[in-house]
This record gives sequence, C-alpha cells and structure tokens, in this order.
Amino acid sequence: MSDKILVVDDEHEIADLIEVYLQNENYEVIKFYAAKEALACIEGMEVDLAILDIMLPDISGFTLCQKIRERHTYPIIMLTAKDEEIDKITGLTLGADDYITKPFRPLEVVARVKAQLRRYKKYNPGHEEDVEKEIILIPTL
Repeated sequence: MSDKILVVDDEHEIADLIEVYLQNENYEVIKFYAAKEALACIEGMEVDLAILDIMLPDISGFTLCQKIRERHTYPIIMLTAKDEEIDKITGLTLGADDYITKPFRPLEVVARVKAQLRRYKKYNPGHEEDVEKEIILIPTL
C-alpha cells in the first residue's frame, strides 16, 4: 500500500507539479487548493504526510498545521514563499517537521518526503511495521 501525501497549495501549478513528482515515486497524492477542504478531508481519511503552503486563501497554513497537530502526529512539511527567519521558526514551533522555501527543487521535496516518512515509520510506536518488529522481538518463555 502506498503512502498518502496531502498537498495543500493555492498555486495550482505548484500543487500539480508536486503531485506529478510524488506520483512518479508511487505515492498517493490528495491535493487541495484551500485549507478548509483539506481539513474536511483529514477528518475522514488516513494521511501519512502533509505538505502545506502558508499563504492560503481561506485559512493560514500555520493554522492548518496547528489543527492537524491537535489530532495527528504524521510529518508536516511547510512549502512556502515566506522565507523570513521568523516564519521558519513559527512553522517549526507550531508543529511542522521541515520547512522548504519557494522556489524549490522538486527532487529535493521528494527526498525530504522520503526522509520524513522513513523517520516517522521507524520511530512512531503506533506504526504497523513497528508493531510487527515488537512482536518478533518479544522472547518466548
């Protein structure tokens, strides 16, 4: 089963570009151009990682990040044109795991997605692979 990546960016070209690169790596992409639609999706669907823009038309990407963190622990990558130090600090403080500024290299985004998912799967105790490892490591009496 492929990992599901949520992409939220109001710039259609950027969201579409990210979608193509991630699909080429066999990820399933759920794409939205506004935060409210993404929030509705998150409530009813399992997601493995989110890529969020900050400047969205309805709700700030910072707020969306906070809302996700209220219920979920999967990795969040901020992908935004806001490149001031305070924006990066704010994003990471609110719960983002990585922060990429535009313009960006699509292959770097893919590499960062892979790195975040690798860490999340390895260190998240609720992840299926970890549960299987724990069962294997339990000694029998």
